[in-house]
Amino acid sequence: MEETKRYSPRMFSLEVLGILLAIVFLVPFYFVLTNSFKPFSDILVNTTSLPKSLSFHNYEQVWKIMNFPKVFLNSLIITVASNVGLVVISAMAAYRMVRNNNRVNQILFLLFVSAMIIPFESIMIPLVKLAGTIGFLNEIWGVVICYFGFGVSLNLFLYHGFVKSIPLEIEEAAIVDGCSPFGLFWRIIFPLLKPITVTIVLLNSLWIWNDFLLPLLIISGPETRTIPLATYSFFGQYTKQWDMALAALTLGVLPIIVFFLGMQKHIIEGITAGSVKG
Repeated sequence: MEETKRYSPRMFSLEVLGILLAIVFLVPFYFVLTNSFKPFSDILVNTTSLPKSLSFHNYEQVWKIMNFPKVFLNSLIITVASNVGLVVISAMAAYRMVRNNNRVNQILFLLFVSAMIIPFESIMIPLVKLAGTIGFLNEIWGVVICYFGFGVSLNLFLYHGFVKSIPLEIEEAAIVDGCSPFGLFWRIIFPLLKPITVTIVLLNSLWIWNDFLLPLLIISGPETRTIPLATYSFFGQYTKQWDMALAALTLGVLPIIVFFLGMQKHIIEGITAGSVKG
């Protein structure tokens, strides 16, 4: 038997450093959660203390003021629809580019990857003008289409690397068995893309659910606003309702945190597999 490695001081130092970093990142969650149960006066007096009593008054008020079921549904529709479109478009495009690796597809892939470095702020004004011209403003489907454009570059890049790791022999066997090109992709290839698909859905969901700027530009109406936009209504020019805002933030981040914790094990698996060069 191999001799068991001793618990070295270096390993102990790394663990202590990891614990300290975890505490640093968890401190903001502590402030948000504890202060969401306090009245506004207690928040001004001492933000670090625990609430004197577990009162859900802030949450009850926020639920009514925000019309939380409506804004939650809007955020859910936008997130789900954007994910479905991005997965379908990116997976099919990546498969086509990898299996038909000609000069045109190489240039297209390079253009898609290059688009990731363009700052969003540099195209905000042209985006709003274009959205107004073609009727995207204040429409949920309008912001979904915008997410297609902004998210497809990264998704395509991840799918592209993963498709390279799929052996061609699997496709050749399916073709010999009489599988059509459409059936080959959806019945054979796409199920094999599950690890990277889960990773992409997680990354897209974290981005789209918490996004503030793009919905602010496209959908600002009361009937179409998302959770981040509804939360922003508690911050005025002269007053800031911290008690309500913190309760709204807690309600807003709770669903995506639960989703992330339940699916996080697939992230490393998907990204690692997608980095394999075929």
